[in-house]
Amino acid sequence: FTSGGTEADALAVHALGCDRPIIRGATEHDAIRAAAPDAAVLPVDRQGIADLDVLRGWLAAGPPALVCLMLANNETGTIQPVAEAAALCRAHGALLHVDAVQAAGRIPVDLVALACHSLALSAHKLGGPTGVGALLLAPEVTVIAPLITGGGQERGRRGGTPAVAAIAGFAAVCDLTGDQAQPGQARLGVLRDRAEATAVRHGALVCGGGAARLANTTVLALPGVRAETQVIALDLDGIAVSAGAACSSGKVQASHVLSAMGLGELAGQAIRVSLPWNVTEDAIRSEE
Repeated sequence: FTSGGTEADALAVHALGCDRPIIRGATEHDAIRAAAPDAAVLPVDRQGIADLDVLRGWLAAGPPALVCLMLANNETGTIQPVAEAAALCRAHGALLHVDAVQAAGRIPVDLVALACHSLALSAHKLGGPTGVGALLLAPEVTVIAPLITGGGQERGRRGGTPAVAAIAGFAAVCDLTGDQAQPGQARLGVLRDRAEATAVRHGALVCGGGAARLANTTVLALPGVRAETQVIALDLDGIAVSAGAACSSGKVQASHVLSAMGLGELAGQAIRVSLPWNVTEDAIRSEE
């Protein structure tokens, strides 16, 4: 689809959620939260992992649902047990939509292995052009309600003339990224761990550090110091970080992700640090 990853998420929620109750993870992207404001919210533990026991109970007790669960969180990098959630959904006749925008290019993303019904991607997270994404559908999902109607493009799933150049750029970056992602991510993981160890020695806490995470992402809380104060201080030192999701620039409220993880006041005292693909060892300050 010639749409961003967030639009692909909204399309999936709209299309698959017709006449179905919706369940979403507590740490989902704002695209899902906005598309399904009345959804039941699946709790997460202190590491940000969705409670599949609660999901199992809800699915067993209610009618077939649409479940929205992201593969990797865009703030903490926490990786969700999507394949296990998919097994629960299929056992109870539910549909599972997966936001894989943050995960693609950093960990393997396989629609068949994950066994979900729909999966959203966005080119810009892979280094491709902005404004183009994809919604992958499992073979059994044959009929969906379009979010944007028009001339029947995209098999009637999204109206509007496709942006061929953007789509070609998306395809090219997918080809370039596929086999090269893992070695680069291993290097980033080493540097991320080194940066975290240094921060911890200076009193910081790693949010979600006990879970499997993407290699390039960390959220560090500094007790007693507001997030915006940290952002300003680091900016003056030439270091760009955020006080939440990368797409929430300018916002100062506490992260809903960290609040859902039960971090209380720490949710307003945490910054998100993302290591770019070309970060050097010299850029990571460590103290032995």
